[in-house]
Formats: sequence, C-alpha cells, structure tokens
Amino acid sequence: GRRDETQVDLLRQWLAAGLELGNHTFSHLSMNKISRKKYEAEILRGEIVTKELLTAKNQPIRYFRHPYLITGRKLSTKRKLAEFLKRRDYTIAPVTFDTDDYLFARASDVAATRGDDETKRRVGAAYVPYMESKADYWERQSVKLFGREIKQILLIHANSINAEHLGDLIQMLKNRGYQFITLDEALRDEAYQLPDNFTGEYGVSWLHRWAFDKGSGYVLPDEPPTPDFVRAEVERESK
Repeated sequence: GRRDETQVDLLRQWLAAGLELGNHTFSHLSMNKISRKKYEAEILRGEIVTKELLTAKNQPIRYFRHPYLITGRKLSTKRKLAEFLKRRDYTIAPVTFDTDDYLFARASDVAATRGDDETKRRVGAAYVPYMESKADYWERQSVKLFGREIKQILLIHANSINAEHLGDLIQMLKNRGYQFITLDEALRDEAYQLPDNFTGEYGVSWLHRWAFDKGSGYVLPDEPPTPDFVRAEVERESK
C-alpha cells in the first residue's frame, strides 16, 4: 500500500543501463482470476511508477505483457482487452522462447535456504543446458511453422538463477548465433503480424499459439521438460 523506494531505484538502474520498462500490471494477477474491468484497473495501477520513470527519461510507455502469458478464456474478452490496450497506445509484448527459469530459481533458493549447497550447485549446473535444449526446441518449432528461424523473443526473470548464470546463458545464445536486438526490432518480423487466437487456462508461447491455429500437427511434441529433481525441490517447499 505504499511506495518502496528501494524497488523504484532498482527500476531506475534498468533505465540507466539503457533498457526499457513496460507494464506488467500492478500485482501480477491472472486475467482468468478476476473480471476484465478489474484487470484493466490493474493495468492502470501498473502504469503509475513505470510511466513516471519513463517520462523522466523522455520515453513513452509502449509495451504491455500479460502476467503468466495468460490472455483470457474467451476470444471476446481477449479482444475487448486488446481494444483497451490499443486505446492507451500499448503494444502487446509476445514471447516465443518460453521457459521455466522461475522453477530453477525457486529450486535454487529453496536449497540455499536450508544450506544444501550440493543441490543448489546441481540446479545451477543444469540450468544453462536446459535453456539450450529449449532454444533448440523453439528454433525447430519456428522452422516447422515458417520454414525459417524468426526473430525470437526470450522471456526470463530477474531472479537468483539468472543473476548467477546470466553470463553463461548469454554466451550459450551467442554460440548459437544469436544477436540481441530491441523488442521493437523483433516485432518487425512479419511472423508477429499473425493473429493471436489462443484462449485457455494457461499461457503459452506465441509459436504454439500460431501452431494451434494451423493444426495440432504443427506443434512439435518433444518440448524439453523441466528436470524432475528441480520440480521436486520446488514441491518440497510447498509440503
């Protein structure tokens, strides 16, 4: 209920590093858990600090990303929200390279909390290989759909696993031939002109959304799972 200047300063650091902030709602609620009107109110509350910081840098607030990548159960609701976002000059920030990095971070944190250095090391050692297997999968899914590799949009979180392994993750992606570009540039790829007609309980990659539109045969079946021992570590915390 009150502003945390430490957190606001963290956002200022991102801007000072030349990065751009977007709106991810105020409290990261699922669109499927509240009414559309309440969700729109969450978007407006999510603008307050972000817009203030961007304005100080003479930048507009341009992008919105749905929490959990959940975009609604009904196409009618989804389209009404899209109209609301358009009226406020937002571009929806899609994701193609979707991963469970947050589960690795949680597993690492759980192990660290109980002083289990060996499990924490094991989780960390598995992280970048897992991310590379996902990169391979999303590249192949792109080729299956478009006959080429589109400009991918990677979703990762500001968490412990990426704080510790971001350098290795970036190097892996560079070794695979990636260069880093702005979201604005990525969205110029014509693939992103395709409609997003996906509805459901969960959020999925836009590559899967487009694949579902073409038919289930276009969804590659071998998406790499999060390792069982990582999931078990997260589940240990909830028991």
